[in-house]
Amino acid sequence: MFFREAKTLGFFKKSRQTHARLNVPALVQVAALAIIMIRCLDVLMILNTLGARGIGEFIHRSVQTWNLTLVFLSSLVLVFVEIYCAFSLVKGRNWARWVYLLTQVVATGYLWAASLGYGYPELFSIAGESKREILRALFMQKLPDMLVLFLLFIPASSRRFFRLQ
Repeated sequence: MFFREAKTLGFFKKSRQTHARLNVPALVQVAALAIIMIRCLDVLMILNTLGARGIGEFIHRSVQTWNLTLVFLSSLVLVFVEIYCAFSLVKGRNWARWVYLLTQVVATGYLWAASLGYGYPELFSIAGESKREILRALFMQKLPDMLVLFLLFIPASSRRFFRLQ
């Protein structure tokens, strides 16, 4: 009697759903948590490596030309999109895993191109003497993201979860 179906209490809303929702598979939960943790760890490692003064210099260098500013802001947007995808994955949004795959293709492609001398290698590049060394380092850097993509696309429980949502 105290709660009606459409009545709200603050931020919480009680509503009746007409169909049952599947529980989020553990593999999808692990993948979403891994995306968030990988990105947070990336930021912490950059902060630790550069320090406060280095971050200031990095930002100052990044905003000197329009092209560098675009690359810098695009990288920030990419991180926020990846984190948003992680939260959307737990809700069962199929588009989120495809957007996350697209962000990985874009990031890997840019890192590969920047490391080979196209783009702005002084900002985002992987050091190496040859293409083979650069490719190996890129593969090792992107291995956690590839494992997350594996968890989202390969197991039958993950595919079923996104297909039924």
